[in-house]
Amino acid sequence: MTEVRRATRDDLDGLVWLRRAWTEERHGVGADETYARRFAVWFEAEAPRRSFWLATEDGEPVGMANLVTFERMPGPGVDASRWGYLGNMFVASAHRGRGVGRALLDAVISHAEAEAFERIVLSPSERSLAFYRRAGFHSADELLLRPRR
Repeated sequence: MTEVRRATRDDLDGLVWLRRAWTEERHGVGADETYARRFAVWFEAEAPRRSFWLATEDGEPVGMANLVTFERMPGPGVDASRWGYLGNMFVASAHRGRGVGRALLDAVISHAEAEAFERIVLSPSERSLAFYRRAGFHSADELLLRPRR
């Protein structure tokens, strides 16, 4: 059975393993002896503004997601608000198609709703478009992008 919970620094080994699996699947990257340490430093720096979730089956990590919180500036007569950027959602290949991704996404959405986020945005892969559309996400034509040169 899949369990989804907020991840903490105690879950770093599982998060590192999942991120390594994601990277190897997409880019075929080999060994990196410093990666776990660099990930731990990044995790600590990001923890104040980023929420992490971990999916496990029989105690083993099988999926992850995180949500970066952005605080919008208040204006005269307008309260501050928040929105989130969903990133780094990944389910290990052996566990796909069994509801793990949906359980992770439901946890992220529940958190965003409980925190009264105005919106959740993400940059999906081509393969994940249908998954996110089924969950109520749609194209955001009003956004602009300036890529690094």
